Amino acid sequence: MRSALRLIPMPELPEVETVLRGLRKSALGRRIAQVEVDHPGVVAGDPAEFAARLEGRSIAGVRRKGKVLVAELGGGSGSAPVYLVMRLGMTGQVTVQPCATEVEPHTHVRMRFEGEEKELRFRDVRRFGRLRCCTRQEVEALFESLGPDAQEVTEKAFLHALCGRRGAIKSWLMNQQMLAGLGNIYADEALFEARIHPLARPERISPDAAHRLYRAVQKVLENAVNLQGTSFRDYIDIEGRPGNYLQKLRVYQKTGKPCSRCRRPIRRMIIAGRSSHFCPSCQRRPRQVAKMRETQKPAVKPVRAPGKSVTS
Repeated sequence: MRSALRLIPMPELPEVETVLRGLRKSALGRRIAQVEVDHPGVVAGDPAEFAARLEGRSIAGVRRKGKVLVAELGGGSGSAPVYLVMRLGMTGQVTVQPCATEVEPHTHVRMRFEGEEKELRFRDVRRFGRLRCCTRQEVEALFESLGPDAQEVTEKAFLHALCGRRGAIKSWLMNQQMLAGLGNIYADEALFEARIHPLARPERISPDAAHRLYRAVQKVLENAVNLQGTSFRDYIDIEGRPGNYLQKLRVYQKTGKPCSRCRRPIRRMIIAGRSSHFCPSCQRRPRQVAKMRETQKPAVKPVRAPGKSVTS
């Protein structure tokens, strides 16, 4: 079961940013008249209390940090705003649809807008996503626990966060306390763009390589956001449309296919329990790499050249 779960790409920053933009277009300013929770497991806390805190309030704003989406709801019986935190998990979907539209299986929460025949729906096949009502202080504490947003971070802050870090650079890119927003897809793509091996150690990356990596992260995220993210199976935008970045991927899930630069076959290895895809020619393995546990050996063994070690 665990290996099957890893095959499902989780929504990352571009996908969450696309949902955020869709909410600002389709839900901003609308008042929530009624909330129905069909599966309490996707709601943090008591479902009845969750619904009561949202009903009668209007969506005053939407913001994001990394993969975390937050809607501010004002008005209602309470004077202080309420904040709805949305985590999409692996298969979570947030859409705005006409109330008369057939409700798909695994639709767990519905929020009907006042005076309109439309509603916000939260659907999640695997139910790893969560909705939670929070105070402003709780949201700020959540955001403070995350590293700088990968799309908004300055180059100076990026390089500072990278300095002296150990382990594999791929793991560092995906550590939400270091850099918020990147997951498996865009970490692989950024490392390929920067020509850095996923097992390279952050503390041994040259200043030039670090600058290349920062620019690569920004380029990959910008392009993915412009194309509304990447859809493999579950991710859709606020209007139910898939993302368009799938055809732009150069290494992610391209194992065995020719590299777009050099035509060498793309390889795959497991780092910290996650698949990593890279080109062995464009992303040269450095002499000193991050150590992997014995259970995290490369899925494709490196070719041992005559007279050379596998780490040369």
